Amino acid sequence: MALEKVNILAIGVHPDDVELSCSGTLIKSVLEGKKVGLLDLTHGELGTRGSGELRLVEAENARKVIGASFRVNLGLKDGFFQSDEEAQRKIIAVIRACKPEIVLCNALRDRHPDHARSAELEKIACFLSGLRKIETTWEGVQQAEWRPKQVFHYIQDYFAEPNVVVDITGHWDKKMESILAYSSQFYNPDSKDPESPISSKSFLEILKGRAQNFGRYVNVDFGEGFLIERPLGVQDLNDVF
Repeated sequence: MALEKVNILAIGVHPDDVELSCSGTLIKSVLEGKKVGLLDLTHGELGTRGSGELRLVEAENARKVIGASFRVNLGLKDGFFQSDEEAQRKIIAVIRACKPEIVLCNALRDRHPDHARSAELEKIACFLSGLRKIETTWEGVQQAEWRPKQVFHYIQDYFAEPNVVVDITGHWDKKMESILAYSSQFYNPDSKDPESPISSKSFLEILKGRAQNFGRYVNVDFGEGFLIERPLGVQDLNDVF
């Protein structure tokens, strides 16, 4: 699959990580004319509810809601993937194929061990992608090096004090639509699957409260929080609101 250049590449180890954590930012970016791509590392096949095959269908439905240009799934083993050369090269190839300016990655620390482990894998791949002596191909074509300008880590289950907040006021309903595209995973009173930590109605209410809390940091109604490990550069302090 040919991948067009994007402004933002959002990576999640499981389908729905991106929707839960940063889809408001992505939806807003698309509406502002930016290009967005999505990369899932696994099918999420170890999840309590649904199946890996079903989650791929749901992920495509969510992509359409977000308006992302593409969605790629690397098919790494849920729960058992490693941050090794093979996995790093797969991510590098996607980064070089779509040349994002910004990459959004999993949480640096979280309840699910896959999240922090994948965050490290994703961060390493973003750096290695800029080394010209690492050779990769995409659809049989040799790739040139490419390093994103900035890597952000979104915040997942464990609360973290954000050092960047994106105002998503006006995009909350669309964000919820992208989340509920995963009908197997989230609140559905008709579901016969076992309950999970994210399938209750209260989980969605907590999610909304989290977004409102992040919004308070920057005096808006709804926000999404991010962490960065490298300082942001601005041309002028007036660029910051």
